[in-house]
Amino acid sequence: MILVNTNFISGKEIDTLGVVKGSTIQSKHLGKDFMSGLKTIVGGEIKAYTDMMNEARAIATKRMVEEAEALGADGVINIRYTTSAIMQGAAEVMVYGTAVKIK
Repeated sequence: MILVNTNFISGKEIDTLGVVKGSTIQSKHLGKDFMSGLKTIVGGEIKAYTDMMNEARAIATKRMVEEAEALGADGVINIRYTTSAIMQGAAEVMVYGTAVKIK
């Protein structure tokens, strides 16, 4: 599966199949959330949240790819990610793009 954030696949002729998306809502457990709150006092990267968001992007991307594969796609173009805070310590990650078939 070819995944790109451009509206084309270099050197390939494509047919558009439709919009595909994947999403997930992730949260960290209370202990990590509490420790992350303490980190805001001294500053710096909050690794627990970095890890959480990386995991969420991977899950959302996998779900988008599965939806594209169900359409018979060879790739997804114009990929975009969005993130929304759902509640304290929880975030939704959504990824979407256009499923395409290479001619």
